[in-house]
Amino acid sequence: MDIYVDFDDCLCETARYFSGLIKELFDLDIPYEEIRYFNLQKSFSLTDDRFEHMMIEAHRPKALLSYKETPGAISTVNGWIDKGHRVSIITGRSFSAFEASRGWLDEHGLDRAHLYCLNKYGRDNFIKNSDFSLELEDYYRMHFDYAVEDSPTAFRFFEHLPKLKVMVYDRPWNRNCDLPTEGYTRCFDWETIKAMVI
Repeated sequence: MDIYVDFDDCLCETARYFSGLIKELFDLDIPYEEIRYFNLQKSFSLTDDRFEHMMIEAHRPKALLSYKETPGAISTVNGWIDKGHRVSIITGRSFSAFEASRGWLDEHGLDRAHLYCLNKYGRDNFIKNSDFSLELEDYYRMHFDYAVEDSPTAFRFFEHLPKLKVMVYDRPWNRNCDLPTEGYTRCFDWETIKAMVI
């Protein structure tokens, strides 16, 4: 089987890192559980300049390599690969973050997972002239049986796969969203996700 896995807030605790980062950069105290929007600029009420500054700092290699694993993610993904499933990490990070992102995966034992950078969110504005390793037309030629995703904004990338089973990793910013079809299931941990892939 082919499995799509999002990187940030599925494999690693990116939003928790951002919560600490805005405290450090701007002395703003917004706990992880109060991040109500996937749009972090809106969640943190940041000006364009502050948002750009935050995103640049968060995408420095040292920062990307420091993100903590989401409990159970690594062992579950490796278990799928051990069973012969093909796992593709499809991240919205730009290609300038590829090397550090690949390094994080390798350091955490996910060296066998494929990594692709897809412009899911139009976020290339904070890194000028950024590139992505996967073009939309190539992505839409890919097939997946299962997907793990936390962002309601990314759900549109699954519309061409009507039989896809999507495990929505529960996060504060997606708790009030409507799941598009019966093929979407809210999952509160990787144990639940693991049990759904048969």
